[in-house]
Amino acid sequence: MNGRANTINVAVMGGEGIGPEVTAQGHRVLQWFADRRALPVTFTEAEYGKVPYLREGEVMPPATKAAIDAADAILFGATGGPETVEVPAEARRKDSLLAIRQRYKLFANLRPIFIDPVLHEASPLKARVLHGVDFIILRELNGGIYFGEPRGIETLPDGQRRGFNTETYTTSEIHRIARVAFELARGRRGKVCSVDKQNVLESSVLWREEVTKLHAAEFADVELTHMYVDNAAMQIVRAPSQFDVMVTGNIFGDILSDCAAMVAGSLGMLPSVSLGPVDANGRRKALYEPVHGSAPDIAGKGVANPLASILSVAMMLRLTFGRSEDAAMLERAVTAALASGARTADIVEPGGATVSTTAMGDAVLAALNTAEEAAR
Repeated sequence: MNGRANTINVAVMGGEGIGPEVTAQGHRVLQWFADRRALPVTFTEAEYGKVPYLREGEVMPPATKAAIDAADAILFGATGGPETVEVPAEARRKDSLLAIRQRYKLFANLRPIFIDPVLHEASPLKARVLHGVDFIILRELNGGIYFGEPRGIETLPDGQRRGFNTETYTTSEIHRIARVAFELARGRRGKVCSVDKQNVLESSVLWREEVTKLHAAEFADVELTHMYVDNAAMQIVRAPSQFDVMVTGNIFGDILSDCAAMVAGSLGMLPSVSLGPVDANGRRKALYEPVHGSAPDIAGKGVANPLASILSVAMMLRLTFGRSEDAAMLERAVTAALASGARTADIVEPGGATVSTTAMGDAVLAALNTAEEAAR
């Protein structure tokens, strides 16, 4: 990739809680590739959350919206935390992460589930169960019960209150996400497990029928199985190595991906990307972020695990920049940092020593430097 036209614009948006701390380490790593591997990237810092709201009255002020509009990729940290009167609920809803996903049509959320062998003791699962685990949870992100209408809270004639939401999917929404799943599987082990609740929900009846139709019409070379969501949750902790690509709807994917985080031992280890449709230039807008939340109880203490953010950068290198070699180099550097004994509090073994957020970033950068020197 040469020239300004091929430069990738990255908006760096730390957000709230531990978001800015972990994102800073992801940014450092991405800057290393720009400085040492001629990565064609420009950065724009963008504010999000309580700080800009108190200053400008918007959670996502105009400068941030402009930065995201212009970006090919967003490196995001986290949002949320204890509710305060300083940021009214309506202001948060207006520019929530859900609103961002919808605004930029980020419909496909990829969450790789894996565990480095050196972290087996950090997982609550037995080492024999963890052997060979390497799968992706592909979550549909723009539909389902999180966006369906009607929704609301109403008062009934007898004075009771009732809350209601609508679970809804269309053929095109199902085909769009299922196509991503099948294409992913073709580049992996060739297996897709579609997760639904077809025995109870009409929306899941349609989901299963349409996934099956698309498979028969275009992807018969890929193995397709179906699984109920409750069974899927059990199988993730019983035998996670059976999965290759798991595709499911918005709410099921939200729950299952956090369940699967226990395979890796900590949410602090899991990256993700939310992808939009391919544009006229062949690019997809993409939002890269750690799976974990804002963790307000440890924010500002310098103890958060930045590896999910750093591994999100590895996903960015592979998917947005098309630099698989650099992505693999970064993934190996994370493994080397862990092998050196670097541990944040969430992944440390009982009685072990911990390092700070910045020190973990230092360990990854040191491993990158060592790998670069060895390659000379």
